[in-house]
Amino acid sequence: MKPEPTFSPLCQSFFAKRLIAQRRASPHTIAAYAQTFRLLMQYAQQRLGTPPSKLALAQLDAPFLASFLDQLESERVNGPRSRNARLAALRSFYHYASLEVPEHAALIQRVLAIPYKRVARRLVGYLTQEEVVAILASVDQSTRLGRRNYAILLLAVQTGLRLSEMTGLRRRDVTLDHGAHVRCEGKGRKERCTPLTKPVIAVLRAWLQELGGDDDQHVFPNGRGGRLSADAVQHLVAKHVGAARAPCPSLKSKRVTPHVLRHTAAMELLQAGVDRAMIAIWLGHESLDTTQSYLDANLALKEAVLAKTQPVQSRPGKYRPDDQLLSYLKSL
Repeated sequence: MKPEPTFSPLCQSFFAKRLIAQRRASPHTIAAYAQTFRLLMQYAQQRLGTPPSKLALAQLDAPFLASFLDQLESERVNGPRSRNARLAALRSFYHYASLEVPEHAALIQRVLAIPYKRVARRLVGYLTQEEVVAILASVDQSTRLGRRNYAILLLAVQTGLRLSEMTGLRRRDVTLDHGAHVRCEGKGRKERCTPLTKPVIAVLRAWLQELGGDDDQHVFPNGRGGRLSADAVQHLVAKHVGAARAPCPSLKSKRVTPHVLRHTAAMELLQAGVDRAMIAIWLGHESLDTTQSYLDANLALKEAVLAKTQPVQSRPGKYRPDDQLLSYLKSL
């Protein structure tokens, strides 16, 4: 006797009720979660020979999901971070399932016990002032496209806006009068205002006058007047970084993305002596732990701390060998 197909209605309810209606998840989150479940359904159909609409929740237990995650790493060559992101989507679904189908509580608890993989925490990349100047100088501002790209790059390195926040800006979100700032809605639907410097104000004012349009107009539109895609921004950053590598050789060893421009803005604030809590507010970080990564990467601050320390003035003593047991323990 085949198990009752309980997974399909539960999955659809999870997306419609929990993610869209209750949590009001962003389109990016919904798309990422949907991709995880598409991959899982493909894997289940290959392994179990059951169409996705006929699957039962009981078939998707902890051992099965663990093998699915292993397959992502081995066959799709997903790294630990991607694996953890897929697992986070599955855990969110099983938390929801624990309320909707409590009769499967034992299965759900075993799934929720699947651990995340530990990942290496790399230092964040950022640009020096000389590198920023070289990238901006590579933009041909004699064309409309060049002027738009220049405004994007300059705004990014001054405000530290995320890529999605940059492309989502509309004219009504930009204030260039007294108290000039841009207003955006970041992760978690948190709204924040970021002040603008005088050079950025001048560039944005000239660009918006050239752009025209009403308050609903995107500040950085594509060729058809719609929202600029993430791929387009990544392409323009790569293009101008490539052009700046000849006059600025240090860029040759760096991989520069739109997010690196955000890191650069954070480093500028940190090196100017701005408090870590204020940087977290500026960037829209949920936790100060995220901002801590900039402190870890800032070698100049560490060198300044080292310069304030005094070397230990100690006279060399007579060598005394360790105790036999201590020597053994040190050798382990």
